[in-house]
Amino acid sequence: MILALPKGRILEDITSLLPRANIHPEDAFYDENSRQLRFTTNMPDVDIIRVRAFDVATFVAFGVAHLGIVGLDVLMEFDYPEIYVPLDLNVGRCRIVVAEPHTVARSDDPIHWSHVRVATKYPRLTQRHFVQRGVQVECIKLNGAVELATSLGLCERIVDLVSTGRTLKNNGLTEVEKIADVSSRLIINRAAWKTMPQAIAPLISQFEKATTAAKP
Repeated sequence: MILALPKGRILEDITSLLPRANIHPEDAFYDENSRQLRFTTNMPDVDIIRVRAFDVATFVAFGVAHLGIVGLDVLMEFDYPEIYVPLDLNVGRCRIVVAEPHTVARSDDPIHWSHVRVATKYPRLTQRHFVQRGVQVECIKLNGAVELATSLGLCERIVDLVSTGRTLKNNGLTEVEKIADVSSRLIINRAAWKTMPQAIAPLISQFEKATTAAKP
């Protein structure tokens, strides 16, 4: 079986969770300079792949990875029906927000919005949110440096993932609306779950115990 893990901000939290789930990757997994992408573990039938967060969901949805760990933000953006989500791992906590420049936020009220132009790497999620609010939205897809969009005149608002809010503040932005709280979830390919329940169920149990052990 293959377990897909995301690169980036939540990998450290996930790395601390793995030993509690009795999953111990080979040493190369912890080598920041290694270009290796697939790793063995102490479990002879489980390998780990390390890919971009958005790709975790895609690999699991298409069944090339049987399980994965990914943030709720990614699941909300793609909404793959092929993915089963049995467990909130309670790590990687953050939030998806709408933000705008401090100067705009002083006199702006989201309640009065009728049309917005937004830069984001979450166009589907953003579109659904504003449609539900009855607000017309134009989404500009960016893959990074979303905070620059307002200062360069691309748009007045962004939708992005926020943890401490420091990056927003450093770029002159204010959080004006929260779309959703986010944490990391264990995800499973539905077809794999149907055909390999005896192999997958113990892994779900291991992660459940690890998550319970991590709670204060």
